[in-house]
Amino acid sequence: MLALSRKKNEAIIVNNNIEITILEVKGDQVKIGVTAPREVPVYRKEVYAQIQEANQESASADGMSALKDLLS
Repeated sequence: MLALSRKKNEAIIVNNNIEITILEVKGDQVKIGVTAPREVPVYRKEVYAQIQEANQESASADGMSALKDLLS
């Protein structure tokens, strides 16, 4: 992991087309802004984990049998 220090209104560039800017620092919270191309999905980690879990459940054998039941 790369750890960088940034102050308010300072940014980090990732892969030449994603900019992460520190918008505000209040106590132990940091508000960030992400500018990225529309085709690059950006998720909070906990939301991404939920999406992955839902996708795995959908692809499981139980999910397939439920789909078959719906189509029957």
